Amino acid sequence: MYDVVLLTLGSERNAPGGCGSGGACCGGATGDSPAPGATAADAPEQAGGERCETPRVPVLACADALTARGARVETVTARSDKEIDEVLARLDGPPRPDGLTWPDPDSKTRLVVATASDAQLRAVLRRLVRRYAPPPSRRPDDLAGNRTVPDLPPVGVLPLDPARSTAHRDLAAQLGLPRDPAAVAAAVLDGTARRLDLLRNDGGSVTLDGALLGAADDQGRPLHWRGRVEVDDTVLSNGDEPLLACAIGNAGGYARLDDVALLGAPDPTDGKVEVAVAVPVVTRSALGRKRVRLEVRRARGRAASVLPRDEKLPYLDDGVAGELSRKRSWWTEPGAWAVWVA
Repeated sequence: MYDVVLLTLGSERNAPGGCGSGGACCGGATGDSPAPGATAADAPEQAGGERCETPRVPVLACADALTARGARVETVTARSDKEIDEVLARLDGPPRPDGLTWPDPDSKTRLVVATASDAQLRAVLRRLVRRYAPPPSRRPDDLAGNRTVPDLPPVGVLPLDPARSTAHRDLAAQLGLPRDPAAVAAAVLDGTARRLDLLRNDGGSVTLDGALLGAADDQGRPLHWRGRVEVDDTVLSNGDEPLLACAIGNAGGYARLDDVALLGAPDPTDGKVEVAVAVPVVTRSALGRKRVRLEVRRARGRAASVLPRDEKLPYLDDGVAGELSRKRSWWTEPGAWAVWVA
């Protein structure tokens, strides 16, 4: 039978290193911008609006369901990257001749992440990538040519919010994952691993769902900004024209901007990233009246980049707020991570 670690992310605001920046492991930093002194790599681990007091009932119910099936269960609350890493170390494989730390494909330990937000799940995947991604100078021969990380260990996802009342669907809902604790336990013990694409970026983080780049005024209306947006060899904007938004999609959480469809059909299993920009285009009627229509340009590819022309470009990445002041590139790691499904 399996050993199961049920991991919940807590908050220790003053812990050195924290879970990203400011110790905001729970995804509940109080502001929408990076904490003072945080780097671009740290910023994605801050999320606004989530509460750090995560509910315990789903965690205990899942633990009971696992125990009833004979699993040895340990519940862990991690309040820093270091504490997350201590849990992930249990998924390590045996020593390799090349000295690399590698996941064990036959591990008898399974991991369940209790998530109050997609940002929490992303925080754990970010640490998995940092643990198992080999440096470029030590790339092993058994690593797939289209990947920079090995197959990451599958994780069980236990949503702590059983039913959202908002229009936004979290990643678990998009993937059709179970939300009931007993069903999550059954998937972890009896299910199969569904492999999914992962977006890495040169800021040191990862994206599971998607990112939305753009600014808004106090009433939430999109503001114009400029930036060069590329997908492989396709240029969606050269940086000279105003943009209202840019969506970078691995899944479909950022497929729409109000009533405007930005992304077509992003698929987290097709090895591609879908990118769209919304461009306001001014036209004139036969009577000479100005009209503004929104032109949406889309492209799909292996990698994407955004170079902002403005000083700071706000963005949301897996629900986490930050500001972009330099070029950021994303690339697809096909099938790099996995979830347990029934």
